[in-house]
Amino acid sequence: MPVIPVRIPQLGEGLQEALLVEFLKQPGDAITRDEPIYVMETDKATTDVESPYDGTLVEWMVEPGAVLSIGAEIGKIEVAEGVEEMKAFHTPAEVAAAPNAAGSKPKPVRSTGALIPPKTRKYLKELNLLERVDEIPCAGRKLMPADVDAFLAAVNASVSAELFKIQPLPKSQIVLNYRMGRGAQACIPVTVMNDINWSNIRAERERVRKSGGPTGFAMACWAVVDSLTRHPKFRSSISVDGNSLKVFHRVNLGVAVALAEDRLVTAVIHDADKMTADEFFAAYVAQVKLARNGEDQADESTTVTVSNIGKAGMRVGIPAIVAPAVATLAFGEVFSYPVPDGDSFKFQPTVTTTLSFDHRIANGIGAANFMNDLQKNLESFEL
Repeated sequence: MPVIPVRIPQLGEGLQEALLVEFLKQPGDAITRDEPIYVMETDKATTDVESPYDGTLVEWMVEPGAVLSIGAEIGKIEVAEGVEEMKAFHTPAEVAAAPNAAGSKPKPVRSTGALIPPKTRKYLKELNLLERVDEIPCAGRKLMPADVDAFLAAVNASVSAELFKIQPLPKSQIVLNYRMGRGAQACIPVTVMNDINWSNIRAERERVRKSGGPTGFAMACWAVVDSLTRHPKFRSSISVDGNSLKVFHRVNLGVAVALAEDRLVTAVIHDADKMTADEFFAAYVAQVKLARNGEDQADESTTVTVSNIGKAGMRVGIPAIVAPAVATLAFGEVFSYPVPDGDSFKFQPTVTTTLSFDHRIANGIGAANFMNDLQKNLESFEL
């Protein structure tokens, strides 16, 4: 029985790479044509990719979380006699030779004209060497990982190791960079901020501290959930053509979780608006624990992510919008804010909240209404 490749398909004009999210089938599984077998994320959408063949999955050759070129071989499937690989416009050679939208051929990846296979491109990205690709001697028509290794060996031999070192990025950072790049390309970011009286949150935290109750930040996240139920634009994503919104019925709240070595992943509390406060806080602890073990949980329905920059000692920060989210809300460090009190002043605990949002989804007044609603929730907070 012949075995043929499974490749990342060209699902939209101009796509060059995709993020492999998860596998829906495992080696040994029987597969029918048009059956979803894996999930990929592009700058246009998150998509269940269907098998172009009937057969049996032999193996997956990459892992979820990899950013891959269109046409990259990611697996193998055993098919019936006589079945051949579909000659779709998605193999590396076809992509290199095909005209672009303007009718002219794209420039070679290397100015020398040598092609870069997906495996080598991934290797270069891991080593942060894509910008230096023209410096790497190529033994044949294609640039191979062995060529990259030989280049690095030569560099290390001629340059003191004290000057620099190559440090590959962890997979979680590669995924984050891909999603931030998507956000930067697609959305129109706008930022608003507000100072919020933290007295009630602090009082509730002190009341439950000895019993192991929720942190002040977890309480703030619960208040965000309540506000999101009344502001549907912040539960939305925009269509590829920009003509409509997909409004999610449930609140799936994202929480940014910092890991060792300056890594960042997202925990998600699904269906948070259907929970009681106790259920929410239990789910918050469970999902953050998964995230601290390196599991990033964001998907298309995670429209708002909340970040605790105050934990790092920051009072104010302008958060990035990380696709697929359409807004990021940052809570700064608690500080003492002077409030007039007769002829003198009193000091109240205060937190600056900063919201970065996609202006294509919400306008300034919509963001202000959401932030004012959240302020009211936090300043009157009670468990």
